[in-house]
Amino acid sequence: MNIKDALSILGVEAGTATPESIKLAYRRAAQKNHPDRNPSSEHMMKLINVAYDLVKDFNGEVEESKNFGDAISAALNAIFGLGLHIEVCGSWVWVTGNTRPHKDILKAAGFLWSSKKICWYFRPENKRGRSKAGSWSMNEIRDAFGSEKIKDTQKRLAA
Repeated sequence: MNIKDALSILGVEAGTATPESIKLAYRRAAQKNHPDRNPSSEHMMKLINVAYDLVKDFNGEVEESKNFGDAISAALNAIFGLGLHIEVCGSWVWVTGNTRPHKDILKAAGFLWSSKKICWYFRPENKRGRSKAGSWSMNEIRDAFGSEKIKDTQKRLAA
């Protein structure tokens, strides 16, 4: 995760990023994603903690998309409980497993299909793949950006 992604997850504008504003944003994000309030909160709290550790002393300017933390939380909540394999590599979320029956849900949540990797992905609005990264295998992506798998053990409630 880089500084732009960390600031985006916390919802801090780069121009106003001070240690105090980052700490306040961290507290708000932690409260909003408390395990009692959000079904994907365990993973979101891990992301929030990693982001905070990276930028807690940051005081510079970086261009970023402010609401990525909210977008990733909404996307994860939309697919949580479907029994899919969810993996976070850097600031991208990759989804594999039996995704065909859930294609419409994934599209509606903002996930995109990668035919080369045969899986779905969610990325920050301002992130485009590197020109050479399209040829990377998932193992190369995991090695470069790290990987964390999310356990999807909760069951969806019938509507």
